[in-house]
Amino acid sequence: MCHSKILKISVLTFGLIASLMVTANETVNKEAKVTIEIPELVGFKTSHKGKFNGVKVNYDVVAAETALANDKGEVVGHLFATSYFRTNDKSENRPVAFVFNGGPGSASTWLHMGLLGPKKVDLVSDASADDGAAPFSLSNNDLTILDKADLVFIDPIGTGYSRLVGEGKPEDFWSLKADTDSIAEFIRIWVTQNKRWNSAKYLIGESYGSPRAVGVAKALRSNGLDIALNGIVMISQAMDYTGSTPVDDNLVAFVTYFPTLTAVAHFHKKAGVGESLESFLDKSRAFAVDEYLPALFKGNLLSDIEKKTIAAKMSTFIGLDQSYILQSDLRVLSARFTKELLRDQGKTVGILDGRYTSEEVDLVAGRPSSDAASESIGSAYAVAINHYMQEVLNINVETPYYLSSSKVGKNWDWAAIEPNAYDEPEYVKVARILSKEMRKNKDLKLLVASGYYDLVTPFFDAEYTVARHGFKRENITMTYYPAGHMMYVNKPSLNRLLKDIHDFID
Repeated sequence: MCHSKILKISVLTFGLIASLMVTANETVNKEAKVTIEIPELVGFKTSHKGKFNGVKVNYDVVAAETALANDKGEVVGHLFATSYFRTNDKSENRPVAFVFNGGPGSASTWLHMGLLGPKKVDLVSDASADDGAAPFSLSNNDLTILDKADLVFIDPIGTGYSRLVGEGKPEDFWSLKADTDSIAEFIRIWVTQNKRWNSAKYLIGESYGSPRAVGVAKALRSNGLDIALNGIVMISQAMDYTGSTPVDDNLVAFVTYFPTLTAVAHFHKKAGVGESLESFLDKSRAFAVDEYLPALFKGNLLSDIEKKTIAAKMSTFIGLDQSYILQSDLRVLSARFTKELLRDQGKTVGILDGRYTSEEVDLVAGRPSSDAASESIGSAYAVAINHYMQEVLNINVETPYYLSSSKVGKNWDWAAIEPNAYDEPEYVKVARILSKEMRKNKDLKLLVASGYYDLVTPFFDAEYTVARHGFKRENITMTYYPAGHMMYVNKPSLNRLLKDIHDFID
């Protein structure tokens, strides 16, 4: 795919569709009379073969930038995406899935090299050791859905190779609404350029990628476009932050996190020994709703006897001493739990994935100094994506590939996706928006995948979220895996999740 000095860019400018001719190496700020350099768009194409789900697949990979503009027609960003096209399937209207991670400020690396790409990085599946240092190995991802659907991995502006250019400012991309509008615009351009308007379309998002998916679904139906989706896959969903924000006085989160604390305690043999995980979790769910929630609501109105009774039952589920639970006033924050559960062994458990453990210098601290799970897998993904991009896809660029960006996170504006939805700060909530979209579009289905040991977006919060907001449950599939936030680092969970996504698209 060659570089071009003159680029024709079709631009959606928040309600205005315009056709714009720009010179690839410069634009002029008319007010300041200053020439602003715009780098050339880059693109790379390679051809490959593989065998996925027992099917021989020939495919092309196009890794390229797309120019995005503001409402003045000024180029403000180059978004880099990696697109996989199966070339030996000539069926009309082949499905396509647009994939992104979350953060905000995270590239698509994790889903690209961990779940859906044709190559994946190999990790210790049972969480018994960290990833160490290079070299790491890549293996064929035999169950990727590329036999069934084309894949487009999107790196939002500020992540991966995507960047602000020209007149670009943080507010053009780094907010709930600007982010979703820019991703929706990229999808519109991609669909148009590749003549895929009549293809079935899916969004696959992880973590913050789930509220992003809701916003993108809404944006695609707005601005006179009316691009309707066939399905959304949410991996470790976070549609309503109320149930995934474990802080003092947020009673909902104490309840939604409780079954996950139970699952982690069960994994480390601190509770429910000899009982199956599923059976033990059913009991934990019932206790959390029927006994724990009313106790939290009563607060200091509980008698000493009632409080001790609840603490004793909590201890049987989450493996902490009754005295510690009482000292916590029945409110055990998840971060403290990760430090306390294995304190007697001098270990802390992971937040992204409670199966992981690490040893820390400070054995008396109330909270862990870092996340055992993140420290155990991060290096492998960093090496894998850079090695794969350079050595397999032959991408040659001078800019670094950012797996995550603290700059994006620090500059993020958490305003609502719906304008004027609220004036005072509150938890991000997009679930009802999706509920409305699913009622407008009868073919829009939802797959929600959750890990039992995820202490970031607990599985019980997913159940709590879809049980409200007017969702039609018959259009929603819930799946569970014995792993954490990125459940695909566990090989059996990876295989099951890929099969579940494959079946969902079928």
